[in-house]
Parts: sequence; C-alpha cells; structure tokens
Amino acid sequence: NCNMRKLFLTITLVLTALLASAKGNKIPVYAWTGLEKDANEKSLAADFKAWKKHGVTGVCVNAGMDIEKIRLASKVAKKVGLEYHAWVPTMVQGGKPKSWYTVNRLGESAYDKPAYVPYYTTLDPRNEEVRKVLKEKFEEIASIPDVDYVQLDYIRYADVILARGLWDKYGLTMNGEYAKADYCYCPDCVAAFKKQSGIDITKVTDPSKIKEWAQFRCTAVTDLVNAIADAVHAKGKKISADVFPGPKSYAEWMVRQQWNNWKLDAVFPMNYNDFYMEPVAWVGKITKEEAEAIKGKNILLYSGLFICHDWKNKDKVVDPENSGLLPSEIEEAVESAMAAGANGISLFTPNSMTDEHWAELAKVIKKLEK
Repeated sequence: NCNMRKLFLTITLVLTALLASAKGNKIPVYAWTGLEKDANEKSLAADFKAWKKHGVTGVCVNAGMDIEKIRLASKVAKKVGLEYHAWVPTMVQGGKPKSWYTVNRLGESAYDKPAYVPYYTTLDPRNEEVRKVLKEKFEEIASIPDVDYVQLDYIRYADVILARGLWDKYGLTMNGEYAKADYCYCPDCVAAFKKQSGIDITKVTDPSKIKEWAQFRCTAVTDLVNAIADAVHAKGKKISADVFPGPKSYAEWMVRQQWNNWKLDAVFPMNYNDFYMEPVAWVGKITKEEAEAIKGKNILLYSGLFICHDWKNKDKVVDPENSGLLPSEIEEAVESAMAAGANGISLFTPNSMTDEHWAELAKVIKKLEK
C-alpha cells in the first residue's frame, strides 16, 4: 500500500509538471545580449533567471569566438533552462592577414580603410583561408556540449547601401551603391567573376548595373554559410543567423544576403522599423515577406525587435541606433509578426526592456496564447 501510494504520488507529480509545462510559454522569446567582460556564473545566472521570469525561452549570447566564455555562458543557460545560441559576429574580424579582407571599388582594403566605422573590417567570403579558419572555429564552438545553436551574425558584406534612417548619421545620400562600401574587388574576386561571366568588372563604368556581379557576391556569402552549416550539422548541432529584413526588400541589395537559400535551422531577421523610417505596422508586413521566402524550408523564423530603452525621450533621439519600440508598440509588433507567420520573436536587447516593456510583452503573449 505504501509503495502504491508513493507510485501514485510520483505519477501525479509528473502529470502536474507536464501540464504546467504544457500551459507554459508557447511563444518562443529570445534575447540577444552581449557578454560583459567581468561576467561570471553568478551574474549570468541572475540575468538569465530574471529574463526567464519575463517569458524569455532562449538567449543569443555574443562572446565572440572565445571558447571558454561560450562554455561558461552556455552551461549557465542550460542550468536555468534556456536554449543557447552562440552568437558570433562572423565576417567582422580584426588582426588577420591583410589578404583576408575585402577590397572596395576604390581599391581600399577593409583591413585599414573600412567603410563607415572602424570595426567594419570585413573578411572576404571567397577567400579559401578565411573559409577554412571560420569552418574550423565553428566546428569547435559546435562541439561545446551546452551549445544548442551556432548563430552567425555579420555574415555578409558591408552595407553597400545603408538603411535610410542612418544616412544623416554618416552624412550620406545613398541614391546608388556607395563605392567606398562596395566590395569585393580584390584580384581573386575580379578574376573569378571574369572567368565566370567574361566581364572585367574593373572596366565597367557602373558595376551596380551588372546583375551578374550582384549575384556573384550573394552566391559567395551563401556558399560560405552553407559550408559552415554542413560543418555544424555534422557535429549534431543546429545553426541560426541574424540577417537583414526581406530578403528581397532589403537584405539582398543592401548586404548581399539571399538568406532564403541558406541551410539554416532558424533565422532571426532584424526587423528594426526605426532604421528604415517605418511605423511599427511595418514589422508585420516585412515578417509576411520573410515567412513566404522560406515557406516549406523547415526554417524557424524569429522576428527581431529593436527596443528603445529611454523611450520617454524617444522624440529627442535622432540616431536610430538609440531608438526602437516604445512599450505601447510592443503589442502591435509581436501580434503582427506572429500573425504574419513568425514562430516567435527576439529582443534587442533584454537590457533595453523597461518594466513597462516587459508588462506589455507579458500582456500580448497571454493574449496570443489563449
């Protein structure tokens, strides 16, 4: 009798736990976050637990390619019960051989004359040494036991055309492709394109008019992603990527990303409406395009939302990089993204989320899960 009671109690507890988890957060919510230099097991656990209480189901943590930091953060995430994406800025690397970097239409290397900002030291996706080193590094990251996904960020060329909201910031009017940010014109890429098409791109007055040249660069990025994806999958892990919206509307012509052709398990389009000088309703519109682009491809879609931390002073903000969604816009952004076919959302960043933002997120998730 005593044993029967124990068994009955155990079964009851298991069923209760299963029912509780079934009633739990059905809408995946991810959080993109950087790793503080002094981050440790205790500080990470405190952050992860706090975000989980707010409905976050997975974290995308930027620890670069630091294996030990990724090992630590992923271990803490698993203990807390969160999915872990090792978020890695891929093509923006410093301190590599100069021959690894992209060369712009003016003949300048991103190694020492990057476009826009000093950290835009972008690697050449066609360079064999670059491909080998990246593939090996991602295999190493994928081998870390608690890493669920390897997440590729900056997996692209530099923005040949910036988002409209950033033009004023950099003092540019970009009615066409900006030569200083138009990559890659290294001898190897020029020769490979000439062999393929018969066109010497350096002799063309306006390379932006040559569709095959744009496609050549898109294919270079796609081939690199798919080589990395195969390597990660061979380690039994999944792969995700942070991408520009679209891809047709923006990603393809802005940064050469045809991410609908990538062998991904999940995609995180950065649907940051303020960067494109669009209202919050645009989030649903662009998510619909993204869902259509990967229809039938077994790729999960998480709509990336940019959060305005100092939202009470948003009207005084000129720079979109300090702008983002107000608490009052969270409901429409999440609801429209989910209605358009997203599998969930991602927040950039959880540290930008105020109490008012979290309250609105909880409200819309509860509404959508009814």
